[in-house]
Amino acid sequence: MSAPGLSRRHVAAAVIGNALEFYDFVTYTFFALQIGRAFFPSHDEYVSLMLSLGTFGAGFVMRPLGGVVLGRYADRAGRRPAMLLSYLLMGVSILVVALVPPYSVLGIAAPVIVIFARMAQGLALGGEVGSATAFLMEAAPPEKRGFYTAWQAGSQYAASIVGSLVGALLSASLSPAVFSAYGWRIAFGLGVLTIPFGLLIRNSLPETLHLPEATPASDRPGDTKTLLWANARVIVLGFLVLAAGTIFTYVSNYMATFAQTVLHMGSTLALCATVVSGVTGMAAGLFSGALSDRFGRWRVMLWPRFVYLAGAYPVYAWIIHAHSATALLLGTAFLQFSGGMGLGAFYAAMTESLPKPIRGTVFGTVYATAIAIFGGTTQVAITWLPHVTGSPFAPAYYVIAASVIGLIATALMMESAPVRRQDGAPIQGAAMASAE
Repeated sequence: MSAPGLSRRHVAAAVIGNALEFYDFVTYTFFALQIGRAFFPSHDEYVSLMLSLGTFGAGFVMRPLGGVVLGRYADRAGRRPAMLLSYLLMGVSILVVALVPPYSVLGIAAPVIVIFARMAQGLALGGEVGSATAFLMEAAPPEKRGFYTAWQAGSQYAASIVGSLVGALLSASLSPAVFSAYGWRIAFGLGVLTIPFGLLIRNSLPETLHLPEATPASDRPGDTKTLLWANARVIVLGFLVLAAGTIFTYVSNYMATFAQTVLHMGSTLALCATVVSGVTGMAAGLFSGALSDRFGRWRVMLWPRFVYLAGAYPVYAWIIHAHSATALLLGTAFLQFSGGMGLGAFYAAMTESLPKPIRGTVFGTVYATAIAIFGGTTQVAITWLPHVTGSPFAPAYYVIAASVIGLIATALMMESAPVRRQDGAPIQGAAMASAE
């Protein structure tokens, strides 16, 4: 059962709304090549792609601002109104992207409009994550917080799956010329059609901000500045873990473009790899969330990172040298499952470690800042690095280095799961492991 007054239907409504909002945002990356041709035409396709990815990154610039403004709104006015506002803003901006004419019609105005629309999407999503994650955590009974909160990551993967399937279907059913001309607009148009449905289900959600909690972190007194200082450890380590997770996620999302531009595979197969990535990532996140409810957050976050680090380079080597559909799909599945296992547990670990008065603001802002710095630059970096180095292994080196930093930060985090806390207080993860 959920928290008092909340049902699984309410939690499902929050998850669906979150997935719809992420669908609108991540669809852009699946069609980076086509959007680049429409709004950033160039005789050099590499230049066009880089400009398109740079515009994708523009959406990340506004995400920290969204985390602060809408996160603070969620902590004061409530989770539901903040989620409604972010969804409405996302809907309007995605409508603009779907309808704006190409560069050949509007000239320089076309890419300018797209950039501003992407910035509005970033503002919306920056506020979405903090309020939605806080809602999921507060809607859950203590013994199921890991699984409930893991749906934040799960809904993002669900959006990736749907976006990939839409892209694969359009690529298979349309001619290359038609797909490049307006196939991507169909995918965005489907996102526009969900706007009324998303607003309706979010408007039906109850409020969780004022529900009582038994979590020690939620009872800490003090003003905002005092609470921020008292939780500096959680904030810094959370940022490092999220930074590593962001690089991992966007390298995974880039697999479709990597398969086409570096491995020279077909667009349908490349998009199928993204579907595999979404399915395995979603399964890993939810599985890790459920495991963390039973065995604690810390160990479930930590050990899969060792597996990922051990297997990342050999699997990338297999994908690059085998140059086959089997290697691409199975290798993607392994990387995504091992890399995504800790994320579901992490969402619960950080959220339940934060006091309720700053929960939406801090989680949303830390998440958005990590995304803004590394999500907005990762795909540009891993497109540029193989180009200048001539090595297709550059993305592997990039994500492995980030994973080492994430592993260290994870090892320093505190255990926060109710099943593992001693005397109701969070404990150091390493100390807990050594004591057992």
